[in-house]
Amino acid sequence: MYDNILPVDGEALFFPEFFSAAESDHYLETLTADIQWKQEPIVIAGREIMQPRLTAWYGDAGKAYRYSGVTMHPHPWTSPLIAIREKIEPLAEQAFTSALLNLYRNGQDSMGFHRDNEKELGPFPVIGSVSFGATRTFHFRHYRDKSLKRTIPLTHGSFLLMRGATQHHWLHGIPKEPAVTGSRINITFRTIIFPYS
Repeated sequence: MYDNILPVDGEALFFPEFFSAAESDHYLETLTADIQWKQEPIVIAGREIMQPRLTAWYGDAGKAYRYSGVTMHPHPWTSPLIAIREKIEPLAEQAFTSALLNLYRNGQDSMGFHRDNEKELGPFPVIGSVSFGATRTFHFRHYRDKSLKRTIPLTHGSFLLMRGATQHHWLHGIPKEPAVTGSRINITFRTIIFPYS
């Protein structure tokens, strides 16, 4: 039995050393070099800005995904992504169809507060989040009760599993941390139930 990080309205399980140091080093190097990274504009509050990080979308053919005005069409799975996916799926009890990759080049790159509640993910999304590289602080904030907050240091080789009603009730984000100089790759594995068209 694993402890739930969230006090109410969802389930988030954290495994700080899910991948070994050697595996984590290998994946950080390989994914940094081989993934087709790009920086795209997104629409926030009606204004177009460049995302403060690099992104890529990989997965099953036909599983397009749309968020913040960006439509992403998947690149085919790579061998490292398949290996990572196969390691987390038994614990997640979920067959993932897609993966959103984010490359945080340093502590100036960030992710604003949001919920992964797009209709393509179905009513109760299961999100498997894997991190390699510099530790960054992951923030949870309850959608209605702003006094409810949680933070987690997403360490090299860690795995965070979010499921149940989490995406209905909790926002999450990665604020800027100027003191962080190293890069970090995060992969959020998802299951596209209703592909965007």
